[in-house]
Amino acid sequence: MAQFDTIRGVAGARAADIDVGLRAHMNKVYSTMSVGMFITFLAAWAIAGLAVTTDPANAVAQIGSGKFLTSFGAAIYTSPLKWVIMFAPLAFVFFGFGAAMNRLSAAGVQLTFYAFAVLMGLSISSIFLVYTGYSVIQVFLITSITFAGLSLWGYTTKKDISGWGSFLIMGVIGLVVASIVNIFMASSAIAFAISIIGVLIFAGLTAYDTQNIKNTYLQHAHSGDSEWMGKAAIMGALSLYLDFINMFMLLLNLLGNRE
Repeated sequence: MAQFDTIRGVAGARAADIDVGLRAHMNKVYSTMSVGMFITFLAAWAIAGLAVTTDPANAVAQIGSGKFLTSFGAAIYTSPLKWVIMFAPLAFVFFGFGAAMNRLSAAGVQLTFYAFAVLMGLSISSIFLVYTGYSVIQVFLITSITFAGLSLWGYTTKKDISGWGSFLIMGVIGLVVASIVNIFMASSAIAFAISIIGVLIFAGLTAYDTQNIKNTYLQHAHSGDSEWMGKAAIMGALSLYLDFINMFMLLLNLLGNRE
């Protein structure tokens, strides 16, 4: 009996250690994601501000509401450079992070994530030119509340939603293809459909990724490889960051008021 109590006590202590470690791991995920979000929106705002002037004498082109593009803004938004900026984050996700995960330390992967956050800020900076500031803030708050609820559900639910992954990834691929095609078709109906379906897909991914981050930690908690776990936390932050950014942009297309 005493031996059984000892075994049970050890098991309970290990479970408690895992719970503490899981909380620390998730805090690392969310804090890294939050810093990345701050960097992205700060970079987007700074770049858009540098690209706009209210002085027509120093302007290259007018974009409405008393705003004019400077030569710097024109180089970004009216030249072929805009295509590089648009697709650079996508290329970074597919090629940059795989190499970073394998070759760099956890600190190096984290710096790579923050560099990506700056690049993403450059990519989405046009939102401050296209949409009113009030719309950007309003949709950001709506996205934050929605994201928090979905992520909390993904973390706490007892339902196994791992089977959603393949369907959701296929949906993302379909969205990317449809978005690229619609760049040339410029169909408002297709854009509306992409936004609606995209919000649903990234809502599902938010819950799925949160549960996957949690399960990944639980499966490797006994390995003792703190370096790998540190990298896993950053990659988890990247997953949730991308879910948030994409949901925000799609909701902005649906709900935002244009300049």
